[in-house]
Amino acid sequence: MLALLSKSFLWCRRADALSIKLWRAKHIASTAHTPGKLQYSHPLKNSQQNSFLAMSTKDSASSMPQKKTDTATISPLASAAISQIEERIGRDEGGRGMRCLVVPGDLHRAAETLARLGEKKHVVVLSGFPCRVDDDPPTETDGPPGTLAIARAVVGLGHSATIVTDECNEKVFRAACRDIGAWAESSVASPPPLVLEAYPSEEQMTEDDRTRMNRLAIRNGGCDLVIACERAGPAEDGHCYTMGGIDMNVKGLIAPLHEIVEQPSASEEKDENSVQFIGVGDGGNELGMGKVVDLVRNNIRNGRKIAAVTPADCLVAASVSNWGGYALGAAAAIVRYDDQVNGRQDVDANASMDLKGWIEQCVPTEQDEIELLDRCVKAGCRDGVSGKVESTVDGMPLETSMKCLRDIRLAALGMESS
Repeated sequence: MLALLSKSFLWCRRADALSIKLWRAKHIASTAHTPGKLQYSHPLKNSQQNSFLAMSTKDSASSMPQKKTDTATISPLASAAISQIEERIGRDEGGRGMRCLVVPGDLHRAAETLARLGEKKHVVVLSGFPCRVDDDPPTETDGPPGTLAIARAVVGLGHSATIVTDECNEKVFRAACRDIGAWAESSVASPPPLVLEAYPSEEQMTEDDRTRMNRLAIRNGGCDLVIACERAGPAEDGHCYTMGGIDMNVKGLIAPLHEIVEQPSASEEKDENSVQFIGVGDGGNELGMGKVVDLVRNNIRNGRKIAAVTPADCLVAASVSNWGGYALGAAAAIVRYDDQVNGRQDVDANASMDLKGWIEQCVPTEQDEIELLDRCVKAGCRDGVSGKVESTVDGMPLETSMKCLRDIRLAALGMESS
């Protein structure tokens, strides 16, 4: 039976890679981008407009077989704890219908990818969903906290993080990055543990902007892992939409950050050594949701218009994207501890610690999040649903998010006492 499951898992991995390969072939064929050459769009043209016209439903990543969790790579206790966290964040507390977007086991795989990245790697974290299009800033409260939680986990695991967002969101993200503790501060580390970069909209992009952005891109070897948390993702027409179907590109708010996750060539088949892309989202219009694009189109309100088509290798779907960020950090901490105690990975002896230590390094506390949200709100951040400048997220009270964070931490810590 074990051999059969192993063969099934390997088949699913190959099918997954093949489906994503087919998507990339269509995507790159439909764009004017030439690998290795800087792409510069005339200010009066939107090069995203035709980027995804060649996409077809039959080639979408949602048609791929769902992979089973490779439980052989983590202990049963670790697997159970991560499954508990995956269930907790996927209850659809916002009532959007996101439960069908959960890819069972992808939180496990995302956590293993992050926890086993190697030593002193560079992780790019994409975020920014300027859905409050008529407000200044247009930034919502879902996104910055989850993004900083992921950055915390990245740094806690020994790597450096570059957060990348749109210029219209920069004010809020800079507030989020301020006074977040010693983990993000170093006067001697090279590269520094945490960097924030912001880019203008497609129409305002200069050649210098594109040069800077291309230095981060997967196709140019600019990073070792990309994670997108509540990052607007282009739909089939190349534009990014709010849940209500408002075009954020037309409003001049969206930087073409999706180009960072484009692969070097259509013919390159991804393997375990390739740079991976993890997507975290809650509504189907976020970067990475192309993995379940058909499910978004058929089950989410306005899905046929807003569905993001860029597929992630691992997709963490959550009721609130911030919660997905907390979950990824906690799950990665579990994997790192599990590897440490089982001698599965070459963990630096100087970095060894108990499970609680890993959780503290990789997951924010409730007080951390309350203070972070307060800074964001003071910078003008709004609830994406209510539009109010307050510490609510997706129309839910602050305590709802804090309860989820508390449950995630308890589930992770409970692994040691199980």
